[in-house]
Amino acid sequence: MDSVLSKAVNTPDDSFAPLRALRHIKHERLKKELFEHDKDARLRSGTRGMVARKALIAFEKTVKESTEKLEQKDEDISLGVLAEETHAASDLLVDLPSQVEPARLAEIEFKARSILSGLGFPKTTLEKPVSTLSGGWRMRTNLASCLLQPADILILDEPTNFLDLLGIIWLQRFLLQLREELNAPTVVLVSHDRDFINIVCQELVILRDQTLTYFRGDLVSYDASIRDKKLYLGRMKAAQDKQKAHIQQTIQQNMKQGKAAGDENKLRQAKSRQKKLDDRMGMEKSASGGRFKLNRDLAGYHLTSRAEIDVPTDEKGISILLPDAPDLRFPGPLVSLEKVMFKYPILKKTQVPQPIVLEDINLTIHMGDRVGIVGLNGCGKSTLIKLLTDTTKPTAGTVTRHPRLRMGYYSQHAVEDLQSLGRSESELTALALMTRDVEGELDEGELRGLLGSLGLPGRTASDVPLTKLSGGQVVRLALARLLWKCPQLLVLDEITTHLDFHTVTALGDALSGWNGAILIVSHDRYLIRRVVQGETDRVEGEGDEGSESEQDEATRKRTVFLLKSGIIKVLEKGVQDFEGSLEKRVERLLAS
Repeated sequence: MDSVLSKAVNTPDDSFAPLRALRHIKHERLKKELFEHDKDARLRSGTRGMVARKALIAFEKTVKESTEKLEQKDEDISLGVLAEETHAASDLLVDLPSQVEPARLAEIEFKARSILSGLGFPKTTLEKPVSTLSGGWRMRTNLASCLLQPADILILDEPTNFLDLLGIIWLQRFLLQLREELNAPTVVLVSHDRDFINIVCQELVILRDQTLTYFRGDLVSYDASIRDKKLYLGRMKAAQDKQKAHIQQTIQQNMKQGKAAGDENKLRQAKSRQKKLDDRMGMEKSASGGRFKLNRDLAGYHLTSRAEIDVPTDEKGISILLPDAPDLRFPGPLVSLEKVMFKYPILKKTQVPQPIVLEDINLTIHMGDRVGIVGLNGCGKSTLIKLLTDTTKPTAGTVTRHPRLRMGYYSQHAVEDLQSLGRSESELTALALMTRDVEGELDEGELRGLLGSLGLPGRTASDVPLTKLSGGQVVRLALARLLWKCPQLLVLDEITTHLDFHTVTALGDALSGWNGAILIVSHDRYLIRRVVQGETDRVEGEGDEGSESEQDEATRKRTVFLLKSGIIKVLEKGVQDFEGSLEKRVERLLAS
């Protein structure tokens, strides 16, 4: 509001600018008041309701008059009104700072700087205009703005996108501290980050099959309860199906014998048993574990006296199958970096030497290996990937690639690039793009099979334009564009950014069982643990479909590297080591 008025008042070539700004501000304030009047009129009844509705009607007239003023043409405004409202705009501009106490202003600024620093803003960026920031930094600015404002309900939709792990851990701690405050807001969180949900959330609302399921606890407890329920109800249903089949066979035998002997009593008995069988098969215990009672546990009108045994099924439509990587004709490392150093060339204009981005990098990847790269934003991860993918040449050292290596590279900008392509070619579909990519090497059936295995089946692939695909579907298309070439090495840079929770889980399972080599750059701790470190939440008694063979695992090397100040080092405990160091850093940030 301050900046809008200031700009209008200080526009010498437009004498009507202050008047328009003042009217716009007043109109916005009136609309907020109108919302409150409307709410009172709808919620109140009786005499108070009648008074509220009269007040609403009167206020609607005021808003209408304000709208008419907004739409008034400049030539219809008299000089007297112009002078009066210009003066009022100047007075309001002077009064605005005094509406917030100076001490309060200092407190707000301190908190804003603290939040921005926690989300990763360097001091040099804090004073820059938002219009000059990249998309990722603008998203962080919006998040900081939400966290700064007092609220009763704080709704955060995928807040960890575009944050590095330091920012994610800071946000976790901030929300946990917020929970302890007096009059703490209710936080509604939508996220694909398992660890973030487990740490921050106390209750879950699961949207599945157009139904909401409520669970008090974290994701680990929820997954365990679903597994237990699935196992228990599955066994109950199997036993009951077996019992039902036996009783059904007995009834049919009695019917057959009764018809043969003309025994009406036996026929009536068989029909009665059939009726009881149809009516009383189902849940034998209530949700609390006690004996099932019709009037308590199945209230209302139903066709049977028992609730059907409903065994929880796996999430529908979440399936990713990766084609096997072809063998190499002769052994050897897929990629090898030896004593690699990189820095940008000296700028001709300034002749100022550029700092070293990467130094003494030694990294070797063999078939089947799992490599994770973690580090804060700006530490050189993107440069390392460019060296691996031969997009950039090293300043010193050597990069050696297997002569038969086929590499698939998923860029962190892959989704934005495909969405931009979709906007420029509005009719382009996933199947059409793939057909163009393969240049006749695969037929339509093979392309449909590949897209279908990644979750883009039938008409979704052939009829839906790229602009209509969700972020997760575009990620699947980007994967298909890599996999049709049958690579032996996948380099995946922040692949989970646009995926939902269940797709991240499915992708982790698919990648963990793939026979090729994988290098992952990610801030998603679950994906690093699942794919690179080989951890799994599978419990004893569940199937091991898609898991690695013992022979593959014996030859597979799993390593998580930390890239910091241009140097990589092995994290012996994986991403847990990195997490621990960042926790200490966040404690210092929050204490300052």
